[in-house]
Amino acid sequence: LECDLAMNLVGQPLVKQQVMKGVREFLENQNPTKPLVLSFHGSTGTGKTYVSSMLIRHLFRDGLRSPYVHQFSPLAHFPHHEQLEQYKENLKHWIQGNLTTCGRSAFLFDEMDKMHPGLIDVIMPFLGPSWVVYGTNYRKAIFVFISNAGGEQIKKMTLDLWHAHKDREEISLQDMESAISKAVFENPQNGFWKSGIINEHLIDFVVPFLPLKRHHVKQCVTNELLQQGLEVRQDVIQGVADSIPYFPEEEKIFSSTGCKTVSSRISFYF
Repeated sequence: LECDLAMNLVGQPLVKQQVMKGVREFLENQNPTKPLVLSFHGSTGTGKTYVSSMLIRHLFRDGLRSPYVHQFSPLAHFPHHEQLEQYKENLKHWIQGNLTTCGRSAFLFDEMDKMHPGLIDVIMPFLGPSWVVYGTNYRKAIFVFISNAGGEQIKKMTLDLWHAHKDREEISLQDMESAISKAVFENPQNGFWKSGIINEHLIDFVVPFLPLKRHHVKQCVTNELLQQGLEVRQDVIQGVADSIPYFPEEEKIFSSTGCKTVSSRISFYF
């Protein structure tokens, strides 16, 4: 996993540091007091889903197809607000049942910024430092929350630091954490709004994904060409990188879509 992150994840020093720290400490502990809870934050295309799938691929033989890996999307699994109480009951039983089958299960919650506020708190008992919940030993499970929330604040802070001539490697987690917390946990439209998960400090690692610069996009193009078994051509790399929108309007420093549309754009240049 560490090697994969180093080779294939571009422009995210804090992610590599936090994810490896969290996963290593958790897996080396034979008797963890609570599950590992990670919360990924950042704008689209910065690598949140990519890193979560990479993590699962290295921990489970069948990766995302493993029967012990469970993904939840608010639009697919919890679309109707009027059914909130039913969703809470379903989610609690689903997690309880799967942890009974395998205590090492992993649960991925995508688009937390679109989750109905109040729904996620039903899983609180599974996240804390207790020995047994509903007859289930669950302390070796992994929970990953993925969210675009906080992305605007991370963009602003990264841009401010760039104006102050600071490199992204100089950005500290402390710089980011309070800004993310404010954006994510005080927004009534967010799945974490007034959440007991936050108030009880059940998230172990808040992981910020920074906006990507043009040279990061070029690295993504190179990686994608290699993955597709295509020739690594400079004209293709340049063409794809130039076709992506950047912000702010004047300086055009950061990619507006990160690396999200890179793979679909490559075919236009061959």
